[in-house]
Amino acid sequence: MTDRPKLTALADRAGILREYLNYNGTEHRVTSNDTRLALLAAMGFDASTEQSAGAAIDALDDAEQTQILDPVRVTQFPNSEMAMVSLRLPSDLSTSWEWVLELQEESGPVHRAEGHATREGERATMELPLPARPDPGYHRLRAVFHAPGREYLREQDLIVTPATCRTIAETLGDRRLFGFWANLYTLRSRHNWGVGDLGDLKNLVAWADEIGAGFVGINPLHAGRNVESESSPYRPVSRLYRNTIYLNLDSIPELEHCAEARRILASSEFAAQLGAVRAANRVDYKRIGEMKRDVLRSLHGVFIERHRGKPTARGQAYTRYVDTQGQALVDFATFLALDHAFGGADPRARDPRHWPSEYRDPRSSQVQNFRQDHADEIDFHCYLQFELECQLADIARLAHALGLPIGLYQDVAIGTAPDGSDPWAFPGLFVDGASVGAPPDDLGPEGQNWGLPPINPLRLRDRGYQYWIRLLRSAFAHAGALRIDHVMGLSRQFWVPAGCSGSAGAYVRFPADDLFGILALESRRHHAIVIGEDLGTVPPGFAEMLERWGVLSTRVLYFERDHEGEFRSPGQYSNRAMVAVNTHDLPPLAGYWEGRDLTLRQEVGQIGGGEQLAAAQARRSQECDALLRVLRREGLIGEGEVASPVDRFAAVHALMARSPAPLFAVSLDDLAGETEPVNLPGVDPSRYPTWSRRMGIALEDIRVLPSAGRTLSTIRSERTDKRTERGRTG
Repeated sequence: MTDRPKLTALADRAGILREYLNYNGTEHRVTSNDTRLALLAAMGFDASTEQSAGAAIDALDDAEQTQILDPVRVTQFPNSEMAMVSLRLPSDLSTSWEWVLELQEESGPVHRAEGHATREGERATMELPLPARPDPGYHRLRAVFHAPGREYLREQDLIVTPATCRTIAETLGDRRLFGFWANLYTLRSRHNWGVGDLGDLKNLVAWADEIGAGFVGINPLHAGRNVESESSPYRPVSRLYRNTIYLNLDSIPELEHCAEARRILASSEFAAQLGAVRAANRVDYKRIGEMKRDVLRSLHGVFIERHRGKPTARGQAYTRYVDTQGQALVDFATFLALDHAFGGADPRARDPRHWPSEYRDPRSSQVQNFRQDHADEIDFHCYLQFELECQLADIARLAHALGLPIGLYQDVAIGTAPDGSDPWAFPGLFVDGASVGAPPDDLGPEGQNWGLPPINPLRLRDRGYQYWIRLLRSAFAHAGALRIDHVMGLSRQFWVPAGCSGSAGAYVRFPADDLFGILALESRRHHAIVIGEDLGTVPPGFAEMLERWGVLSTRVLYFERDHEGEFRSPGQYSNRAMVAVNTHDLPPLAGYWEGRDLTLRQEVGQIGGGEQLAAAQARRSQECDALLRVLRREGLIGEGEVASPVDRFAAVHALMARSPAPLFAVSLDDLAGETEPVNLPGVDPSRYPTWSRRMGIALEDIRVLPSAGRTLSTIRSERTDKRTERGRTG
């Protein structure tokens, strides 16, 4: 590799790591110059020559020197460093000047300090005490230098954070809870339209209360296009807003007053469509979305007539919601209207990067004109988000009234689709020319490219972390717990240059302390705990970082084995984690035992037939034997006993329930005996219909299923046993 010191220095400044340790910790993988060049170009830097790389470094230095204050500062409360502020002295500042510091607290009070200073020697900075020590929150600091003939002014977002997120001990004390986790879209029920909805979620909360569960966890509810090829909840159109396919139309107040909607619902044509989507084994996203949209447009018309802009309680609530959401909601609704206008006839034209140039900027005059010409269409999308907010709030109130200690446990994805709303609405924030992915490992020798555009950490900071703040507020709304998918991404993300495999990728550093600090602030404001999905390649020291910030880890049965392949005893599990048998990326317990996922992987070409499949099945058989051994060691299955599947599954859940972990997430798929996974990681939807498998048993029937009752009874017994060993930490 040709020595290019300025290229390397620029990459260091941009946060591109020089090397990383491979997945099993045996090899340092060095970032190549080609990868540095590609990732720097994606971030907007020209490093094609040493001269251009040097010029980029000089530009960064010059930009820093012209800033009296950094655009944002994130600091913990309380600490000694917080009390002082560092200001840069412009190179052309005179030898004597007056200074003013003005701190406006989030709650309104303004504190002011002023004084006189002189330049001493070649000093480039000066330290001044803050005019006050504000409590945790979002504040504004203003610095002014008055010099003869010149005035220098700069403002800073001062974000003061608590030391930790809301801790599990603050929420639960020393209690150990269990709860459901479900892929909401998979739920089958007597009332839904072929996809699980918020009515099903409400019923799941009621069932949780009946059996003594403490929470209900679900997949991300992020907004999506609702077509089969783009149905992943982890590849949404926007992470700031929600998917309208989850709306429970029966509970929308306008239905009672909408003759047109009732006519549609009573028609034989609708009944035939509803019967077809209810009977299907896969979620028909496009058809269901269209069915709901037809009715929702009629309901929106009634809302306009009865409530919008009127002094009714619902009309006033809508006005408050729209005002609170501000420009972000308008941009999201505008994007959906434009998406339909350009991509309605040709899905290939959906990507805003391919729209006419005048529509690629959300602040252009053409976009403003479009908003005016399509005001009702844009209001329609705002109305749907308002109704989603109302329904989630109603479920959260129910969970609180029933006394569920946590209530809803929501999920936030790591990224958004490259042709989605967020990259369009926040131009320059997302990187075009690289994707988030994963480094090579045994399962993927070439690494993984997830096709998600990364956020530029330099731009994120320059913009005061506003996108991150808004994302967290949306995700925490109505939640007692929040799961952060691939939480390691708050510290570093693996970026893959466009057109390359994961083997050509590199890690990019993110401002972890700032991001975790803001996470802690929003966690406490929403009285919600945080769970990090820290499975996979975890950087050194990251577990300690999670513990320091009060974020729970995730532990999954399938991975909790020692170097000899033996499953860990319950007491060896972490006492600061949420435990689960599996995840949305893994097969349900029944499918794991049968090797159903292995057969599927062979069918789609991930595993070869013949000897390769036989070898994979042999390894799985050994894993199941090891699982039986730990169940026998724990006395959950008798020695020599040939346990039935119902006995085995109850014993597995008892094993997990015995762990000292404060939270045990019980998969609804496992209670129902599902065998097929909802996702085969790394498999294109054209080869396997991921994210669309529906449950084979209706929710109402799972509630009375004897095997489910047996498992839940076992879990309740184990989770209320206070004699369980506290176990290890970390």
